[in-house]
Amino acid sequence: MRKLCTGIFLIFIILIAACRPTRNLVYFDDLATKYDYKAPIQNIPSIQIKTGDLLDITVSSVNPESNALFNNGIIVPPGTPYNTTAVTPQLTKGYLVDRDGFINFPVVGKVELAGLTREQAIDKLTSQIRLVIKTPIVNLRFLNFRVTVIGEVKNPSTFTVETEKLNVLEALGLAGDLTEYARRDNVLIIRETNGERLATRFDLNSKDILDSPFYYLQQNDIVYVEPYSHIKIAQSEPGNRYIPIWAAAISAFAFSLITFFNR
Repeated sequence: MRKLCTGIFLIFIILIAACRPTRNLVYFDDLATKYDYKAPIQNIPSIQIKTGDLLDITVSSVNPESNALFNNGIIVPPGTPYNTTAVTPQLTKGYLVDRDGFINFPVVGKVELAGLTREQAIDKLTSQIRLVIKTPIVNLRFLNFRVTVIGEVKNPSTFTVETEKLNVLEALGLAGDLTEYARRDNVLIIRETNGERLATRFDLNSKDILDSPFYYLQQNDIVYVEPYSHIKIAQSEPGNRYIPIWAAAISAFAFSLITFFNR
């Protein structure tokens, strides 16, 4: 009888352990452990200015009075997505790219910048400002380079960054990294570009993401981290949340039976 109870208990423990899903929580586990990975960087994107971007543009020259004409900025009108209490104060000033791709720049007037890279926009503005003042120096940066990270991360949110070079690992770091329930083999990136919405999935367990054109994020990208399917079931069917409780109760009952019959 003792052997029978012990065997039943061991079988029950094995079945409980077998029900636990196997999850690979290691990033890039296909990289060789004994050798360094080395490859040329070929996927750094040329970030293009888009409709809705908020730009900080400053002009410098030898004439302080001329500088003042260009460096006052423009207050973003009420009702725009940027003029709210949810954004930081520095985002309430700047040059907003309108739906037609133009900014309204002092003295120069309307300038079309959508579709240009940062360097191209600087060259275009410099050539037009040069008609007004001599030897202008133009600086331009994005005030609203932001990405959204949602799903199975510890701190899902929308993050505004000061750099135009942000990769997916850095974005996940801003979100506190993935939880243990996150699917590292099926992370989704949603991107809007040239009037189209693109979506791609990638595997963080594989080094192939390092060479993907989606490895470096663009402004307004959305990163969605999918949970494992058993997590979805537990959330959609309330009864499933009690499975661990029942398993613990049955284990305790089986242990009591074994103790009783072993007396």
